[in-house]
Amino acid sequence: MIAIVDYGVGNLFSLRSSLEYLGCDVCVTARASELRSASHIILPGVGAFGDAVARLQDTGLVPILREQAQKKPLLGICLGMQLLFDSSLEFGLHTGLGLIPGQVRPLAPRLEGSGLKVPHMGWNRLEILQNDPIFRDVENGEYVYYVHSFYAADCAGSTLATSPYGVAVPGMVKRGLVYGAQFHPEKSGDTGLRILRAFAGL
Repeated sequence: MIAIVDYGVGNLFSLRSSLEYLGCDVCVTARASELRSASHIILPGVGAFGDAVARLQDTGLVPILREQAQKKPLLGICLGMQLLFDSSLEFGLHTGLGLIPGQVRPLAPRLEGSGLKVPHMGWNRLEILQNDPIFRDVENGEYVYYVHSFYAADCAGSTLATSPYGVAVPGMVKRGLVYGAQFHPEKSGDTGLRILRAFAGL
């Protein structure tokens, strides 16, 4: 069973629908017992980092996620990926889950003079840097769908793939059993479905 963490931040319907389309057994939950019994965990998220961290802490699931991340595959998506890092500079300094070393920073200062807009929104190609089972059915250069204004930095050792947008935006990261996708697999058509299928098969 794949458990999608429900902490009030995220588009859970499209993610659940995508996984069910793939034939996965899925539950949307905020219960520690279900996270512990699941084979895989997905941490979604949209919105601001600080608000998301506060909501996640309110659920009491932060220690559970840290515990389970050592035992089973965990995938953070979009803001959920950013929460995996040590900290974020979105509207102040906020502490993340600390599951992947690095810091989340604003894109805007890196794009000055480039003509590129914030947020980074739309389709962009995925440049695979490291072979990994998550890419077992994906070719280098396939396109995925992004919506974000902040990006992960100081995480080169954990970066599996990037997408070019003024900077090399870490599109997919990994440390141990913990994965992060800055793009939205559930909105990335067949490519996204193949990535979700590979995650479910880990």
